[in-house]
Amino acid sequence: MLPALLLPSTLLFALWAGPGPAQAGDVPFLQPCNRDHQKLQEGTFQFQTDCDAMTYCAENSTCALRGCRNDDFPFGYSKNVTLPPKCEKGFFCPDEQDQCQQLLPVGSPCQFNRDDECEAPPNFKELADTTGFGLNYNGSVCLNNICMWANVTVGLPCVVQNTAYTAYGPDGEFIDIVSRGNCRVGLYCDAQKLVCIQTKDVGESCDADKECSTYNCLSSGVCGIRADTPREVAKWVYVVVAVCIFGGMIGTLVGLYFLHRKDRMQEREKRLQYWREQNAFRQNIMQMQETARNSLMTFTPGGSPRSTMYARDQVQSEDSQMPMLHAASKSSALRYYVSDDGSQIDDRSDEDLMMRRREHGDGNRGERF
Repeated sequence: MLPALLLPSTLLFALWAGPGPAQAGDVPFLQPCNRDHQKLQEGTFQFQTDCDAMTYCAENSTCALRGCRNDDFPFGYSKNVTLPPKCEKGFFCPDEQDQCQQLLPVGSPCQFNRDDECEAPPNFKELADTTGFGLNYNGSVCLNNICMWANVTVGLPCVVQNTAYTAYGPDGEFIDIVSRGNCRVGLYCDAQKLVCIQTKDVGESCDADKECSTYNCLSSGVCGIRADTPREVAKWVYVVVAVCIFGGMIGTLVGLYFLHRKDRMQEREKRLQYWREQNAFRQNIMQMQETARNSLMTFTPGGSPRSTMYARDQVQSEDSQMPMLHAASKSSALRYYVSDDGSQIDDRSDEDLMMRRREHGDGNRGERF
């Protein structure tokens, strides 16, 4: 924990000041605004104004269209609105975004954390931060609202700026203190000694992120790897995952095969049982037809070669559909018999047809067809 004496007035204001009643960012173009309401938002230190995202509060206390922008894709602009231009090299766009201004020399006042407003040193390529941690901008840094060059070496006096930001975590809000200095890249400004010290490697003890070369001081008090370092997985993990995936796919297919195979066997057994029942039913019908035919032939008056043949030969086939080729004498295919009750038996087909005697006016007992 850094000493309370080193915390800037912004931290004290954030801790003790209550929320202001003013609401910023909702006044449209050409509407009145108050320049005294321009401030940095508590906790995030974002610039606030009465005007909306496309305007700024001009000197005449009305919202005017912005004359420059810092972002490639600024927030709050409509699709059909022409974006203001970005500043050329050697100029910067202030927080108000009213118009482009020339870079500020060393020692000039600058806006909070606006390193890009300061003029770069002659050896800016050597001093520029390439780590991506935002330690400086082309070798320039804005500390305590003063433009400086980040060129202080080991053991020399340095300037430090501690800023308390409001951060959010699983347990709620907490204060995240960011400490910056004007030391060269690879060094940090000690808040107590106010001299530049060499950053520490991974595994060494630390008290703040700035002390580590990876800018990541773990909760255990040692420097860890960079927070943006991608995790590398061993090759055997890929092999295990691939085997599990393919094994799961094959296991699923095999399980479905056996599951559907059981269903198919059940359906096949049902169809086979149905076929057996239908075949047995057919056999019973054929047997009943054969029995009925034999009974009719046996009780025909006077007997006949056909009945004699049935009595002698019985049934020589399962279907009992063999034609009458061995009769004693040939007769017409329309042959019929008269039973005791006066009905007629027609032998034109395998199935016997019972016909009632037809009464005629001439007294005939029957008629051939």
